[in-house]
Amino acid sequence: MNFLLIFIYILFLFLFTIFSYAFLDPNIIQLRKLFTDFSFDQRALTTVLYASLVVIFFIFYGTFVWLGIRKKIHARDVIRLVGITVVVLFFSYPVMLSYDIVNYMATSKVLFFYQENPYVIMPIKIAGDSLFSLMHAANKIALYGPFWVILSGIPYFLGFGNLLFTLFSFKFFIVFFYLGTAFLIWKMSKNIVSVILFSLNPLIIIETLVSGHNDIVMIFLVLLSFFFLTKKKVFFAVLFFILSILIKYSTILLLPVFLYALWKIAEKREINWKTIFYNSSLCMLAGFLLSPLREEIYSWYALWFLPFVFLALNRKLLLISIAFSFGLLFRYIPFMLFGTHAGLTPIIKTSVTFIPAGLVLFYFVVKKIWGKISFR
Repeated sequence: MNFLLIFIYILFLFLFTIFSYAFLDPNIIQLRKLFTDFSFDQRALTTVLYASLVVIFFIFYGTFVWLGIRKKIHARDVIRLVGITVVVLFFSYPVMLSYDIVNYMATSKVLFFYQENPYVIMPIKIAGDSLFSLMHAANKIALYGPFWVILSGIPYFLGFGNLLFTLFSFKFFIVFFYLGTAFLIWKMSKNIVSVILFSLNPLIIIETLVSGHNDIVMIFLVLLSFFFLTKKKVFFAVLFFILSILIKYSTILLLPVFLYALWKIAEKREINWKTIFYNSSLCMLAGFLLSPLREEIYSWYALWFLPFVFLALNRKLLLISIAFSFGLLFRYIPFMLFGTHAGLTPIIKTSVTFIPAGLVLFYFVVKKIWGKISFR
């Protein structure tokens, strides 16, 4: 692969990493010298820079996918690109766009340090802890499943009680599940394009390698479950499916598909795994679209369906999903610009979420109608 392209990509990732510190919270004492208040004082400029970086990120993504389709990029090139992405973005500021990683840390501290039940005790009830001053949801009990709370003890203890070390140990922890998911996609598809579509997708990169969302842990476990199903190892498949649900519950939506696959295996019937992955993507997409019934659509919820879409490789669903990936990253813009969740912010967030995917869907509808007219 072209050395110049890789060099420019590395330079871009460094610029994105530097830009992430424009959102630095002054409550992180160890990084206070880097605090500039830039994202608050220069909201318009920050918004333009962020939007530009997202667009450039997708230009790189499109280029890598195109090279993969044209067979001009090989497995070693993808490994190199993924490695570069992981190493550079590991140093990005994890609370750039979301405070969820801080919530994970707080839940762990309530359980492992204060030895309180995080499903009963809210962090706000514990006074005088500097970590809890960073939270945007200190008035809530643990929002995630018990297996995640247990797992989060690993990065929590690796942080050795230091706020900054713990913050980045959680990021380091998430990296393994991102890499593991990319590996599983390769094992189940044997298609380098599927791996590129997942591992170099800007939304997936930002929401896992930058923001460190635990959705990737949930998805890794459920993909591992399906991987064991392909090997007809039912016990491990069931085990990891249950563990996935106990991370964030959302993968319970895959239960009908999972049971259908189990029935096929029990009956010793042939399974079309492309169909299984396609139906799985529809189930998780439905969960994504219905999420406003509980609260709102968050951009990292796309992690629920994107891996299955990249395994199924249905052209229409693939293009719609990539359009969602693009639009969802722009959901951050109205708050970034206006500094409020009220006013025009909800309208703009909804618009940027659905307009790109709606345009792709509209294209397919028009194309189908036009084809029928031309045929007549």
